[in-house]
Amino acid sequence: MTTSTDISLNGKVAFISGASKGIGVEIAEYMAAAGADLALTARNESELEATAENARKHGVRVWTKTAEMADDVEVQLLAKAALTEFGRIDILVNNAGVAKHQPLFDVNIETFHNVINVNLLAPMLLTQAFAPGMIERKSGKIVNISSRGAIRAIPTGATYCASKAALQLMTQVMAIEFGPHNVQANCVAPTVTMTPMGESAWPASPRRDAKLAKIPTGRFAEPEEVARAVLFLASSQSDFINGVELPIDGGEGAG
Repeated sequence: MTTSTDISLNGKVAFISGASKGIGVEIAEYMAAAGADLALTARNESELEATAENARKHGVRVWTKTAEMADDVEVQLLAKAALTEFGRIDILVNNAGVAKHQPLFDVNIETFHNVINVNLLAPMLLTQAFAPGMIERKSGKIVNISSRGAIRAIPTGATYCASKAALQLMTQVMAIEFGPHNVQANCVAPTVTMTPMGESAWPASPRRDAKLAKIPTGRFAEPEEVARAVLFLASSQSDFINGVELPIDGGEGAG
């Protein structure tokens, strides 16, 4: 038996949502470096193209299309366009997400639907579009970006926590339904991650100090640490890992 620790995605096509900022940028970079061709989407066209240009430096093919993930029709058209461009998707990374923190009494119907549509409905629609081909080929990976908020409640996080917890259980359903066809579905659940959004949401404050005190390593996650875990779950090295939610939290969940 030949043993190798190098991850290669040569010959694979990966679809990554939310690829214009933070974790999505790092996931695209790591997958391109591993040799995957990329289908990238986000709302911001210029930032999305910047991600694509960096990925192309690795010699891979990169296709981009902007879309509003809260709009179910746009998501379905996006998936159709990606399949038209590449013919198949081997790896689906549902990274796009939105968080609107409000006390429960302040949540309105518009906010609820926006968060649920982006964080839960869009991943379901993209899975419905791409997983049939994976099943037919008997090979595929689905990686959903969840959150510590799916595991432990966050004050003012009613819609966000609900959407991410639902995504976790939907991922487990995918694992059960698709597993017999050699298609694996998993989640990663990062704690606070030092993206621009994370840095602005967690400035120096007693709140930040209290959060850090719960993390044994004494710091927040870096985007590349999340991306490396996603890369592993998207590779053949994780073929017998299915239906898990992997915490990336420096031990926060151990306390």
